[in-house]
Amino acid sequence: MKNKELNDIPISKSKESNGYPQRRSNSIDFCGHKSEAAANGVGLPMTLLFFTVRPSRVRASTIAAIAHFHGLANGGSRPFDEKEVNYRCSNEFWFVKVVCALLLRSSYLSDTCARYLCEKLSPLNSLEVIKRLDNPKLGLKFLEFSRVNLSLNHSFKTYNLVMRSLCEMGLHDSVQVVFDYMRSDGHLPNSPMIEFFVSSCIRAGKCDAAKGLLSQFRPGEVTMSTFMYNSLLNALVKQNNADEAVYMFKEYFRLYSQPDTWTFNILIRGLCRIGEVKKAFEFFYDMGSFGCSPDIVTYNTLISGLCRVNEVARGHELLKEVKFKSEFSPDVVTYTSVISGYCKLGKMDKATSIYNEMNSCGIKPSAVTFNVLIDGFGKVGNMVSAEYMRERMLSFGYLPDVVTFSSLIDGYCRNGRLNQGLKLCDEMKGKNLSPNVYTFAILINALCKENRLNDARRFLKQLKWNDLVPKPFMYNPVIDGFCKAGNVDEANVIVAEMEEKRCKPDKVTFTILIIGHCMKGRMVEAISIFNKMLRIGCAPDDITVNSLISCLLKGGMPNEAFRIMQRASEDKNLQLPSWKKAVPLRTNTDIPVAA
Repeated sequence: MKNKELNDIPISKSKESNGYPQRRSNSIDFCGHKSEAAANGVGLPMTLLFFTVRPSRVRASTIAAIAHFHGLANGGSRPFDEKEVNYRCSNEFWFVKVVCALLLRSSYLSDTCARYLCEKLSPLNSLEVIKRLDNPKLGLKFLEFSRVNLSLNHSFKTYNLVMRSLCEMGLHDSVQVVFDYMRSDGHLPNSPMIEFFVSSCIRAGKCDAAKGLLSQFRPGEVTMSTFMYNSLLNALVKQNNADEAVYMFKEYFRLYSQPDTWTFNILIRGLCRIGEVKKAFEFFYDMGSFGCSPDIVTYNTLISGLCRVNEVARGHELLKEVKFKSEFSPDVVTYTSVISGYCKLGKMDKATSIYNEMNSCGIKPSAVTFNVLIDGFGKVGNMVSAEYMRERMLSFGYLPDVVTFSSLIDGYCRNGRLNQGLKLCDEMKGKNLSPNVYTFAILINALCKENRLNDARRFLKQLKWNDLVPKPFMYNPVIDGFCKAGNVDEANVIVAEMEEKRCKPDKVTFTILIIGHCMKGRMVEAISIFNKMLRIGCAPDDITVNSLISCLLKGGMPNEAFRIMQRASEDKNLQLPSWKKAVPLRTNTDIPVAA
């Protein structure tokens, strides 16, 4: 048989052939739609029959030799084993090849062809068809076509194969169709199948698809391991969807799996991250009812959560409670969390006391411990103690990192010793440590406060030559400085550079520019900047709108002022605040440099 016989299977012809008249018949395309096409009532079945019968006359040795030759040609050398040779000699093998050729080469299948496939297709050979197609989308299409048009009930293996191949291609939304068909055919997905789908959704960041599937099953229909459920909850927490994780736990987890300590630790961590410490403690107190006991990770998470919301005293009390536990003892994370809490409150005496207590208990401080202490001393202006902690850090074998240097630079800049901060920046570069966004922001802000705009400008230009992703708070002080100096053109250039670095101007940036242009009498440009602000979806606040209106009224443009007021009040997408609290343009914002 010639090669073209596989590629050019006669499905239907519109002209007379061999003197036999052709008749019209309905045909079905691969998607299941019917259309009119000429069909040979005998030719197609005979062709299919020819394909399914003829291979029986081909010797196994011939197929094996050809297969071996093709393996060598493609860089392989593995001959087919006896089982594979026998399969390739079978009618089933050639029937599968014909079906795949029909699906790949033909737009329509005639009624005759459909009837023939309906008779010959089985759950077993349809699985082989999908394997041979090796295309998830085409495999799903064939599955749908054979179910709807050929009334074929597929096997569990077929559904499992299609589901896994769709997941591997990232087509998680299409998997829902597979599960729907499974139910119709009387199959329920087993635990490995569900867990594969859920884990694939987690890797792809599509937790909603996993949640949607799990919500469709009744208790007892499917089970899933605690590990997999924990992975899903953890993924939700990492996506800042702690509330969704809590909902999943309450509605589904307890029905399909048994929670463990890790389950509660994930939920407590998620709630503490969003400041819901009270809810976190509710889960903490509920652990015993599920047969779970808190561990050191549970306590560390709660202590850190309390310190985040400035309830450091409660965190300290919890630390004391842990010290009397027989199952475990406080570790460096426990102590560092409390130290960090006191440092953020500026209570350095208590932070130092906890640090000394940790040392007396034989617990070695970490680099993070020293960084939070250095940052705390810098913020209260005690640079002597900050430098002492840097020396202690070295004595414990830790090299200062970018966080250490940024904390020291911030401390010196806060105390009016900008030049010392610049020297530390040079020292940091000499140690092959690259400044981060906070290092730049600290120095730029300090330079602008001393009206050293050109020096600050040079720091901004350095951003062009590194891979840092800048933030608006790095540019805003310089833009503000040039606007107040009356050089709005330079401010506009800086904004253009900012956008080139894919850093979008924020509300403060636009407000600075609007006021700056108004002060120079460039009202039309100020209105244009305001319109751009609205166009990109940046909501102005009361100071932005009121400043622009005031300047327009003073400039003799009452109509424009009225239109601005009307647009700002009517546009529901602006999400304006109450217009009662004014936000100052230039505030002394603390820049976090240490965890």
